[in-house]
Amino acid sequence: MADLIEMDAPVLTEAPVITIDGPSGTGKGAISHLLAESLHWHILDSGALYRLVGVGAHKNGILLNDINALKKFTIEMEVYFSRLYEGSLELNGEDISTQIRQESSGDLASQVAVIPEVREALYERQLAFRQMPGLVADGRDMGTVVFPDAVQKFFLTASLEVRAQRRYKQLINKGLSVNLRDLLQDIETRDERDSLRAISPLVPANDALVIDTTDLDINQVFKKVLIAIQQALNLGI
Repeated sequence: MADLIEMDAPVLTEAPVITIDGPSGTGKGAISHLLAESLHWHILDSGALYRLVGVGAHKNGILLNDINALKKFTIEMEVYFSRLYEGSLELNGEDISTQIRQESSGDLASQVAVIPEVREALYERQLAFRQMPGLVADGRDMGTVVFPDAVQKFFLTASLEVRAQRRYKQLINKGLSVNLRDLLQDIETRDERDSLRAISPLVPANDALVIDTTDLDINQVFKKVLIAIQQALNLGI
């Protein structure tokens, strides 16, 4: 793992934001947590918010076509993220860190993400994460829709096969049962749904730095990201 670099954010009237967008399996979650820990900034895993809505609705017997109930749950749910432990989160006081990372949860997230009322409710919640000294926002439309004024935007990508292999290893290491062929199909289907949806499609922002992580390890990606951030925020090492 790359050495973490202690950085002080410049004095700003509004909390600066760094966005890291991209599809599943590109390493954006790991990079986001490394940055948040290094900068001592807050972290927002927006993908987890959609997973929370999908899983929470399922746990509470809310049908995905019950828009009013979905919107009410989205507005009222209590969420806690830990910047120190990747993937650690609570929903209404319950730790569902493992459950939320299952592929079935990702599919639910992709389904609720196309519902305008859910996206609108989560948009306001995501904006509230912007607090001093700064925010690292991980998602699929952070740089294009939620934080278009981010001081630095990244879009991570990788081949479908590599992303499927990474997710497979990640889930197996968590003790979850998963089939690689089914996983690859699920990721491909979700990518297509997210890229073609009418609202906030999965695309890089025009001013985002696109990094292909197919042949890069986490250290190499982190170094590229750090260099760009240091230049954007005028930070020295």
